[in-house]
Formats: sequence, structure tokens, C-alpha cells
Amino acid sequence: MTFVPDLWADPRIFFAAAAALLSFAAFFFYLRDMLVRETRPQRASWLIWSVLSSIACATQVAEGATGSLIYVIMNCTGTLIVFCYALRRGVGSILYGKDVLILGVAACGLGLWTFTETSAWALAITCGISLLAGAVTCVKALAAPQTETPSYWVLSFAAACAAIGSIGDLNPILLAYPAYLFVLNGAVFMAIRAGRARKSQEALARAQARQDDASRRAAPYPFPELVPAN
Repeated sequence: MTFVPDLWADPRIFFAAAAALLSFAAFFFYLRDMLVRETRPQRASWLIWSVLSSIACATQVAEGATGSLIYVIMNCTGTLIVFCYALRRGVGSILYGKDVLILGVAACGLGLWTFTETSAWALAITCGISLLAGAVTCVKALAAPQTETPSYWVLSFAAACAAIGSIGDLNPILLAYPAYLFVLNGAVFMAIRAGRARKSQEALARAQARQDDASRRAAPYPFPELVPAN
């Protein structure tokens, strides 16, 4: 039996491959824009995502993930690479009070996993904290949308959808991580769209103000007899 029939016989293989390829393409475009200094990632967010994606990867292995694990490993590897580049070409603080606090909470999740032998604790805390880190990037994307790569977030959103399809059964622990990424990537992309729309409206308002000012200057004085003589 060839690979192609097997691929279509088990849709989970197709979705797993699609998720990995989409994730690879997403990080390719993001790193490309970082190298040309068009994208400037938020250092604190990517630090937190690097640590917590590693925890998520470990929990997926512990829960016996198979096809979906390829996507999780790809996402974890890409996140670590982006963070390393962000140390030089990113924006924002790193390892300040709030960052240390978030990583400390993540460590508590690992402790609960160790003592209870239940990876759900670590994964739940990972997803919750990662969404808080995502809020920082959403704020940055709203204020400075030109510092983010929209194609990365769109492709990552699609990759998360495919990863959900690759799981097959309704295992909440395996579904939690791609579902969280589905929400995160969608939220950041919407923040970029909103930020660009706001910037466009501001640019139009400034252009209209300049045009109105030029029109007023060019218009004849309504009462020429009151114009002072030279």
C-alpha cells in the first residue's frame, strides 16, 4: 500500500502533515521579516511562549500524542528560534517583575504535575498564562501593527485548526494546546487588523485636515475692505 492511500484512509495523518507545513511556513515568514527588521517581536511574550511551549510539548508526549505531536514540536522549535532572534531584534523588557512572576506560576504547574502525576495541571496553567502573554503582543499589535507579520498569525491560525483535526478523538488534554493556539493566533491577527484600520483612519483624518487648511488659506478674504493696507 502506498503512502497516498494511507494518507486519505486516515485523515489524521493529512491534518498532522498540514499543521506541520503551515507552522513551518508561518515561522519562515516571521523570521524573514525579522531579518529585514520589518517585524519586531515582544521579547517578554516570546520568552514566556518558549518556556510554556516546551512544557506543552512535554505534556503531549506524556499523554501519548502521535500525529499531533509533530505540530507541537514544530511550534516549540520555531518559538525558541524566534525568541533567540528577539533578544537582539525585539522590543520590550525581559525578566522584569511580571515576567518572573509568570514563569514562577509555570514552575508551580510543573510541581503539581510532579506531585499529582497529572499533566493536565501543567497544561491548564500553561495555556492560561500563555494567553496573558498574548495580551501583551495584542496591545503592541494594536498600537504598532507594522511591527508584526500578519501572514504568520494567519498561517499559525490555520495550523492550529489542522492540528485540532489531527487529534481525532476528543481527548481534552491533547485538544487544549492547539485550541489555545487557535484563540491566541486569531486574537493577535484581529489586533493587527484593528491597529491597521485605526492607523488608516488617523492618516485620512490628517490628510483631510491638511486639505481643509489649504482650502482656507487659498479662499479669498470675505471682507476685502477690512484687509489692512500695507
